[in-house]
Amino acid sequence: MITLNDAQMILEKYGQQHILGHFAELSEPEKLDLLQQIERVDFSVLDNLDKEKNANSHRGQFRPLGAATIDDISRKKDLFRETGLQAIRSGKAAAVLLAGGQGTRLGFDKPKGMFNIGVNRELYIFECLINNLMKVVKEAGAWVPLYIMTSEKNHNDTTAFFEEKDYFGYDKDSVRFFIQDMAPSVGYDGKILMEDKGRISSSPNGNGGWFSSMVRAGLLSDLRDKGIEWLNVFAVDNVLQQIADPLFIGAVIESGCESGGKVVSKADPDERVGVLCLEDGMPSIVEYYEMTEEMRTLLTDEGELAYKYGVILNYLFNIHKLEQIVGEKLPVHVVEKKIPYMDESGQFISPEEPNGYKFETLVLDMVHQQSSCLPYEVDRSKEFAPVKNPTGVDSVESARELLQQNGVEL
Repeated sequence: MITLNDAQMILEKYGQQHILGHFAELSEPEKLDLLQQIERVDFSVLDNLDKEKNANSHRGQFRPLGAATIDDISRKKDLFRETGLQAIRSGKAAAVLLAGGQGTRLGFDKPKGMFNIGVNRELYIFECLINNLMKVVKEAGAWVPLYIMTSEKNHNDTTAFFEEKDYFGYDKDSVRFFIQDMAPSVGYDGKILMEDKGRISSSPNGNGGWFSSMVRAGLLSDLRDKGIEWLNVFAVDNVLQQIADPLFIGAVIESGCESGGKVVSKADPDERVGVLCLEDGMPSIVEYYEMTEEMRTLLTDEGELAYKYGVILNYLFNIHKLEQIVGEKLPVHVVEKKIPYMDESGQFISPEEPNGYKFETLVLDMVHQQSSCLPYEVDRSKEFAPVKNPTGVDSVESARELLQQNGVEL
C-alpha cells in the first residue's frame, strides 16, 4: 500500500496532482481507497494521447484471407472432433467468458448475463452459455475449466447470481472469477476525470485486456498448474455461442496455427461486423467502419465477397503465445466518449456530447500478434445470436427466434 507521499510523487510525475484536491475532506477509509486507486492506475496509458503513439493512427495494408469453410470442416470432422476431445479430456483446453458488461442497452441495470431471455420460463443468458458448454462436458466426459471475467461494477452481482442459481449445474470447482483491469478516463486537457472527491473515473480496459487481467488476478499459475495449453475466449452476448467446441479446437490444432477465430459468412457487403483478414501479411481484423467501398464490394474469381468472413468474438489462443504478447504489451486505442465527471466545484456533470477519452486494448491486436490464425466458418443460424438491442437486428427478439429454431424451449 502506497503512502500519501508516494501518491503525490506519482501524480506529480504525470501532472495529475488534482486527483488529491479533496483528499483532506475524505474519511479515513475513503483516503485509503483513493490511495489504492492511485496505486492500481496504469498512468502510462496517458502517453497514448500523443497521436504518434495512439494505436488508432496505425493500420497497415489489408488483404483478404480465406477460411476453413463449413464444407472443408465437414470432410474432416471425425479427425477434428477426436483431436479436440482428446485435448479437453487431457485438460489442455479451457474457456474464458467475457462478462464485464451491463445490460444497459436492453433497459436492464444488472450484468448482461443475468438478463432473462425466456418467454414462458426463466432462461438467463448465463444459463444459455452454461447449457452450451455442458454439451461438450457430456460428450468429453470431463469438466472444462471456465474462467469468467467480470468488472468492478458487476462482479458482486455476477458471483452472487451464480451462487444463487447453483452454477446452473456446472461444477463449481471448475469455475474461477476474475475482475477486468480498469483504465482511467481523461478530459480533452489530458487530466484524469474524477467521479467524486474520492473516486477516479475509470472503465474496463477493452476486450483485449482479458488475458492481462487474468495474469494480474494471479491466474497464470492456475493455468500452468492445470497444464492448460489452449484458451477459448468468447463474449457473453451471443446465446448460441458454442464453447470449447471440440471440432474448432481440433481444427486449430491440426492446422498447426497459433490461434483460430470462428467466423460467419457476411449476410451482405455492408453488414456491420469486423472481418478476419491479413494486415501486412499477418492475421488481423478490419473493422466494418475501416473498410473502403472497394474492400466491401471486392469479389473473388468465384464471385464471392473477398472480405467475406465476419468475426463473432469466439477465439482460440495458445497460452504460450499469450504470455509472450502480455510481456510485449498490446497497443492502446484512444476512444472519444461522453464521460460523467465531477467538476472543480464538486458538482456532478453528465455531458450530452463527448468530453474526453477512454483507453482500450482490443482483441483484434491479439489476433494481429499471432503468426497464424485459422478462420473457422460456422453456420450463423446455429452459432450466432447476438443480444445487443431490445428489438430489431441483433436483438432480444432475433435471438429468441434463433434459440427456438435450434430447439431451445423458451
